[in-house]
Amino acid sequence: MTPNTHKTLLVILSQSPYSSSLAREAVDYCLAAAAFEQNIQLLFIGDAVLQLLNDQQPANISQKNVAKTLSALPIYGIGNFFVDHEALVRYGLSDEQLCLPIRKVTPRQMADMLANATHTLNF
Repeated sequence: MTPNTHKTLLVILSQSPYSSSLAREAVDYCLAAAAFEQNIQLLFIGDAVLQLLNDQQPANISQKNVAKTLSALPIYGIGNFFVDHEALVRYGLSDEQLCLPIRKVTPRQMADMLANATHTLNF
């Protein structure tokens, strides 16, 4: 069966990196979907932009580094990372502080992404 490259799976991440297990569950889901050659887009909104920060120190709270796991996604063919531009501004973050190459999106562009996605998952 040939994968349908026109179908898009939009995974929306909205939680801070260590507030719950959702950040890790989203990554696990994306890795599983990548095994089936899905066209995956990750959209980081709100507090989820903090998942992308380099130099996290989660060992202090007995957690694994979310950013290190996220930075492995391109190895599995996942390369579409979108970030809520307003959230980056709110947290005062620059591209150099992030673990992935991202594309900044406006609220209008996020609405278009939602409208055009075949499937949407929220974490």
